[in-house]
Amino acid sequence: MKADYQTIHIKTMSQQHDLLGIAKPRHPLFSMIRFEDFPKIKNNQRTKIITDFYQVTLKKACPCKIQYGQNRFDFDEGIISCFAPKQVSIIDEDFSFATAGWHLSIHPNFLRPHPLSQKIKTFGFFDYAVNEALLVSEEEQKALENIFECIEKEYLLPIDNFSQDVVIAYVDLLLSYCNRYYNRQFITRKINSSEMLVRVEQILNVYFENANNKGLPTANDLAQELNLSTKYLSDCLKQITGQTTQQLIHEKLIEYAKDLLTTTELSVSEIAFQLGFEYSQSFNRLFKNKTSKTPVEYRKSFN
Repeated sequence: MKADYQTIHIKTMSQQHDLLGIAKPRHPLFSMIRFEDFPKIKNNQRTKIITDFYQVTLKKACPCKIQYGQNRFDFDEGIISCFAPKQVSIIDEDFSFATAGWHLSIHPNFLRPHPLSQKIKTFGFFDYAVNEALLVSEEEQKALENIFECIEKEYLLPIDNFSQDVVIAYVDLLLSYCNRYYNRQFITRKINSSEMLVRVEQILNVYFENANNKGLPTANDLAQELNLSTKYLSDCLKQITGQTTQQLIHEKLIEYAKDLLTTTELSVSEIAFQLGFEYSQSFNRLFKNKTSKTPVEYRKSFN
């Protein structure tokens, strides 16, 4: 039986350049390519791509409709996409590269032992899905282009004792700008984010009204229901509410627990079971942590 897709695992910069049919990289752990230099590649089969390095791309000439969360937007400005090592991307048969912009690749070994080696792991946008790309304004795009151009100039220079430090400094600056712009995007698209929050509330309401010990909902369950990456959903909710997805789940759970404690004769164990807890002790600990009272103490305060 023919597979639905082929898998390509790219482990080195040289392998990536070979697959693209372009000249060898100037550095074994670091590569900068312009989309203008990408050859025309026809993808004849749906393809899963896995790389062993970080990638940051700025696509300038890519007018299209793209999905952002649950909504689709007409888009004519720049798109920033960030990929972490081992992250899976899937391209369809009709996929085509952008015709302008930059493609930056950095192997984790290039960052060691610099502080950015650990700092880069704190940027949540490397775990976002492709449809959660960063949409930048014209002004933001120009700022990012300046940094890409500086990295490109350094990439084209002969390697010396300062090359790595200079490149890493520019990459650190680039990622800091991306972090700023992503947080701006959460704010400027607050209408759609608010719709997301309403949808989260609806999903949790349905879940807890029909829980019957199905197990507690997780952040991953919610993200899948919304067709979002877990990290993106949590970051977006944190921007709107100040709480992560897990914190919102717990808040909703406690609301339902309070209702059951004050309006029913169910025992604490029965309530814990109904809400999805396997053990009532776990429910007791969470309830006290959130309310400073045990379920029994909370019930008594209403009697």
